[in-house]
Amino acid sequence: MKKVLITGAAGFLGSHLSERFLKDGFHVFGMDNFITGSKKNIELLSSFEHFEFIKCDVSKHIDFKGDLDYILHFASPASPIDYLKIPIQTLKVGSLGTHNLLGLAKAKKAVILVASTSEVYGDPLVHPQVESYFGNVNPIGPRGVYDEAKRFQEAITMAYHRFHNLNTKIVRIFNTYGPRMRLNDGRVLPAFIGQALRGEDITIFGDGKQTRSFCYVDDLVDGIVKLLFSNYNYPINVGNPDEITINEFAQEILTLTGTNQKIVYKPLPENDPLKRRPDISLALKKLNWKPSVDRKVGLRKTYDYFCTLNREELFEKDHQSFEKFNKL
Repeated sequence: MKKVLITGAAGFLGSHLSERFLKDGFHVFGMDNFITGSKKNIELLSSFEHFEFIKCDVSKHIDFKGDLDYILHFASPASPIDYLKIPIQTLKVGSLGTHNLLGLAKAKKAVILVASTSEVYGDPLVHPQVESYFGNVNPIGPRGVYDEAKRFQEAITMAYHRFHNLNTKIVRIFNTYGPRMRLNDGRVLPAFIGQALRGEDITIFGDGKQTRSFCYVDDLVDGIVKLLFSNYNYPINVGNPDEITINEFAQEILTLTGTNQKIVYKPLPENDPLKRRPDISLALKKLNWKPSVDRKVGLRKTYDYFCTLNREELFEKDHQSFEKFNKL
């Protein structure tokens, strides 16, 4: 039985990846410190026979006994509301955490895949975004703690690949959605659905003409798995190129939820990207991958999940771990 370590296993993407590998017959070691992850996700995964949970902050020393075949590094705050509140931890997990996991992969002779992001392109001057574009990022802006952590992560990963001949993979993830997202994580889809379910106004930042491209989580996981088992070692975009404005998306959410809230507009946050659409030509060529889940289908599944949340979860405004970790 092949063994895989997945960091950030209590998070949205990490839990879906863990479930996929468990169903595919792997022994999965899930690692998390619950700074943004959910214990409910670990409880779900613990129902599988070949799942083991390790509570650990990967930014510190990682002590792992036994063999490993694969490592997937998905530990990181991933939304502005998270990384603006815990900026130091965001920088640490992208730098020190990645360094520790690359060292572990080298020691275990394991293949390692790291989760990068479309945010390495910043507010792009090239559209759609292609892997050869170096980006337009403000390193000292409020979003720089996440953007530059991920850019450093890519740089050190490629250094280990070139210098140590380590088998590395880098996935640049574009906007992804699906069950197990946190309603309060600040990203546009859970924000809109949460506001609709609570009967609040739908809040759009900026004029709503900015665009995003939403990929359903099952499609993303499939692309990540194909990349892990490929012979490709450079960054590759995985996302859905179906681009939509935020104004259009807000209307889709109102139609989906059957509500009729007022839409209100607030100032656009600093350095918030105005365009976001992946060029997935490389993923199609190298991985034979493209998304297949229609947005209407994916949104219905996501909405049905959010409808199962209890009142406490629906009205939760913040994450309980932030105060504790802000002291570190």
